[in-house]
Amino acid sequence: MIDLYVYYKVRDGDAAQLLPRVRAMQAQLGLPAQLKRRPEARDGLQTWMEVYPSVPGGFAAVVEQAALDAGLATHIEGPRRSEVFTDLSPCV
Repeated sequence: MIDLYVYYKVRDGDAAQLLPRVRAMQAQLGLPAQLKRRPEARDGLQTWMEVYPSVPGGFAAVVEQAALDAGLATHIEGPRRSEVFTDLSPCV
């Protein structure tokens, strides 16, 4: 299992419209998910992060397809970026 982090920029003026779309998309995925943002905005842009803990490998593609289907790109400035993390083994 992996932890998936997806981050992207959101224009201040689009945040209220985007929030329910992201929440609905996450609910449809059917796995535990979190939505976070940096506390400060820069140049009118907020940084948001979707967090998907303990998901199977290949889940990033599922999330990206769900984001496309939900039309999130119209409210996002620039690309969505994904990072995958795994737990450290005790023998590191």
